[in-house]
Amino acid sequence: MKYPGLLERFLRYVRVDTQSDPRSETIPSTEKQKNLGRMLVEELKSMGLEAEMDEYGYVYSYLPSNTEARYKIGLIAHMDTSPDVSGTNVNPQVHENYQGGDIALKEGVVIRADENPDLREKKGETIITSDGTTLLGADDKAGIAEIMTAVDYLLSHPEIPHPEIKIAFTPDEEIGRGTLKFDLEKFGADFAYTVDGGALGEIEDETFCADSGKMIVKGVNVHPGYAKGKLVNAVKIASDIVSRLPRFTLSPETTEGKEGYIHPTDIRGNVERAEVEFIFRAFEVEELKEIEEFLKKIIETVRKDYPRAEVELQIKEQYRNMKYKLQEEPRVVDLAIEAAKQVGIKPRRTSIRGGTDGAMLSYKGLLTPNLFTGGHNFHSRTEWICLQDMEKAVDLLIKLMELWAKEK
Repeated sequence: MKYPGLLERFLRYVRVDTQSDPRSETIPSTEKQKNLGRMLVEELKSMGLEAEMDEYGYVYSYLPSNTEARYKIGLIAHMDTSPDVSGTNVNPQVHENYQGGDIALKEGVVIRADENPDLREKKGETIITSDGTTLLGADDKAGIAEIMTAVDYLLSHPEIPHPEIKIAFTPDEEIGRGTLKFDLEKFGADFAYTVDGGALGEIEDETFCADSGKMIVKGVNVHPGYAKGKLVNAVKIASDIVSRLPRFTLSPETTEGKEGYIHPTDIRGNVERAEVEFIFRAFEVEELKEIEEFLKKIIETVRKDYPRAEVELQIKEQYRNMKYKLQEEPRVVDLAIEAAKQVGIKPRRTSIRGGTDGAMLSYKGLLTPNLFTGGHNFHSRTEWICLQDMEKAVDLLIKLMELWAKEK
């Protein structure tokens, strides 16, 4: 094994439950994320590095430069796992010498080869999954393990030139709050990379533009036995509006590539008051606004059928396409592409149908594209990752740091 500590680190990290909670108002949203943070601080200190975790659960460390490098380069990964699928009692399974075909897990969960074309190419390699009862947590504990392994390798190979490397592990990325309390001044990087991507070779320099929305419907509650002409049912109104969204367009399940969508993510309430949470996604701001206007027109149409109801749509900006910012300094992406080529990886410059901490950081002044980890099927019980792809991610990080050490 090229990096003996890589697999052990990853397996240790995924066993720590770090699921974030979108309904929490604390920072971090769950205290259990700090359990992994404390583990990482101790591990960094054991390497001889300075490290700390602040009150918000952010872990900061750095590896001093061993050259006269001009730039300080950051490496970032997030500690939390998705709220969508349980991350409690993760029991990782290591499938050595994978021989092809489907991978059957517990509770009838099957990772199907015909639905995972990249898996079909991994014959003879090592595949890591959960046992089928939880997600795996490669998103983004693979990124953490790869960063830690690359830093450890550079420490033990001082002949490899590298700049000062700033390290940060963040909470709450999965619920869109990963940079809320990120201390840019303390971090101190000139440029950075999130290691939070997917398949081998992907270098992501473009994200969705994203907004969130909350629709509040206020009805009139009256005893149902005496409700004729009086009761206005907020649940029915909310359901009516959601039911008018297109079935075959403008949804995550019907779009791909650079197609945007409206996605109702949560509905709750009663006769008197109902709330629906939405997310809006598009690669261009203009298209994002058109999608939001489409929903507003549906609301206005339905509102006419219920004149005594109140319907309000609140929209908040989440993040914008980081492409607009990364174009200001092409080297940040170009060097990642060159590093991939030099270590024998075919780079794929891609757009991510989602967002990263890097999108928000780029708009705060720290240009931060996203690098692959090797993971697949994130946020699901069919999540998997190939160990050999993780090793190549470490190769990329080491070579990228070497290239930055030479930049003037």
